[in-house]
Amino acid sequence: MLTIYGDVNSGNCYKAKLAAEQCGHAYDWRPVDILKKETHTEDFLAKNPNGKIPLLELEDGTCLSESNAILFFLARDTALFPADKLAQARVLQWLFFEQYSHEPYIAVARYIIRYLGRPAEMEETLQSKMAGGYKALQVMETQLAKTPFLTGESYSIADIGLFAYTHVAAEGDFDLSRFPAVLDWIDRVKQQPGYVPIG
Repeated sequence: MLTIYGDVNSGNCYKAKLAAEQCGHAYDWRPVDILKKETHTEDFLAKNPNGKIPLLELEDGTCLSESNAILFFLARDTALFPADKLAQARVLQWLFFEQYSHEPYIAVARYIIRYLGRPAEMEETLQSKMAGGYKALQVMETQLAKTPFLTGESYSIADIGLFAYTHVAAEGDFDLSRFPAVLDWIDRVKQQPGYVPIG
């Protein structure tokens, strides 16, 4: 059995949980509280020196970190990761987009509001995330106005990777009503077999 260390409300951890469910992997969920610095204990750092979650531990004790690497590991040889080389590259393209053009804005804004309680001293930082977040949502809107899923006709880990923080973007003060194709896509993702909600 696989072991996933994570916070149930974290989008990055949710990616791992959703992929495990939808790929049919048996796993044990181990809750980790980042606000209590549980990722900085000696035991945890022995598993992941970077001190971050999610963390996937295999039966033999081997550990794998970074949410999108975990997605790839869980989905390889399943329908959620295509066989065609260009299609595989498209999946990776969207996962890189998520990490560099989406998550730094939408996830961070949500963290400031949901986890930190929107402290006044963080308001300038929060507002600095809005333009980048809306730009990322518009890129998704443009694609999803053309195809039902991010890489085309088929649901993949690209969708899981972007769904995690997009569907809770309102918790970071983003107005998703401006993106009807994204909202329709969110509904389609929720209808996929094995879907489980965040939290």
